[in-house]
Amino acid sequence: MDSAPPPTDHQHIVFTDGLALECGVTLQRLVVAYRTYGRLNAERSNAVLVCHALTGDQYAAETNPVTGKPGWWDTVVGPGRPIDTDRLFVICANVLGGCMGSTGPRSPRDDDAGTPWGTDFPPVTIRDMVRAQKRLVDHLGIRRLFAVIGGSMGGMQALDWAAAYPEAVFAAVPIATAAHHSAQNIAFHEVGRQAIFADPDWQDGRYWETDKVPARGLAVARMAAHITYLSEQALTRKFGRRLRAGPTGGLSLFGDIFEVESYLQYQGSTFVRRFDANSYLTITRAMDFFDLAAEYGGDLSKAFAGTRTRFCLVSFSSDWLFPTTESRAVARALNRAAANVSFVEINSDKGHDAFLLDEPDFHRTLAGFLAGCAEHAGLPS
Repeated sequence: MDSAPPPTDHQHIVFTDGLALECGVTLQRLVVAYRTYGRLNAERSNAVLVCHALTGDQYAAETNPVTGKPGWWDTVVGPGRPIDTDRLFVICANVLGGCMGSTGPRSPRDDDAGTPWGTDFPPVTIRDMVRAQKRLVDHLGIRRLFAVIGGSMGGMQALDWAAAYPEAVFAAVPIATAAHHSAQNIAFHEVGRQAIFADPDWQDGRYWETDKVPARGLAVARMAAHITYLSEQALTRKFGRRLRAGPTGGLSLFGDIFEVESYLQYQGSTFVRRFDANSYLTITRAMDFFDLAAEYGGDLSKAFAGTRTRFCLVSFSSDWLFPTTESRAVARALNRAAANVSFVEINSDKGHDAFLLDEPDFHRTLAGFLAGCAEHAGLPS
């Protein structure tokens, strides 16, 4: 099964002066693909940057041109929604290393051959992703973002934005995230990467040469990761131990016999149609590398020293991928830095993916925080 190419009508900007990466490599050409929602006001003071998670993209609040499905956050971004596009100008960019138009492993490399980077694409970090976004924000003429908001890997970006560019961020909302990736999370990512490497169609990452993709490996990687996004309660509620009928109506060792198996196989197969394996490897590594405290001598509070950014940290009670203890650790560091910070744990049985789902308490929390920030920032109502 071939993965779909990115659409050709991306809203994008090309930076011909490139980008110097933390690994020491300089990309000679940087493309940032993005989408915007709402209208930028005359003062350019109402811009919100929404940062997507590992497998997300820039299509936060509109039909995705590859999948034909609604935007991944259309319950949150839109007119009258928590991130209200009647008042706010929302920017969402495909991350550096992604596969929906921004520079990444399937982009042409910096030479005249025009072949994809593949596994030769240099390792990128969350900070590199943020610096690419900063180039976009500067290009749009926005000196200070009203808010940077994101969940999971998007939350890592929100934290990094607040640390790297405190004067450019009025408010930050890191959701279901942490200041570093845990050993357990790195382990789950490594299982996914090894599944890709084990696929016969992997071909050392040069699978485009035969018009094949490591579909089975990438699907297994997605299946393993998707389990971590859900809670045991959510899986039990949705599937329990319900059986599907086997090919002969009886039991078998093979096939998707349990309903939960069928669900995971569906998740894997649909993911392969929209995502690139080399991008998956690149982005999971970026998450694994992330350790914000390590950049400041091991003291996370130093990352936010003197900050005037307003923070709202959100966690979910059943999230075991980024548990509440991780958000509390960030909140304590912000308190040590004398930052303006609020912290909310949402009671939910939906697991890590709760921030993507219909979760009214979360929506009320986000809307209330942004409304309070808008008042303090002097945004017109």
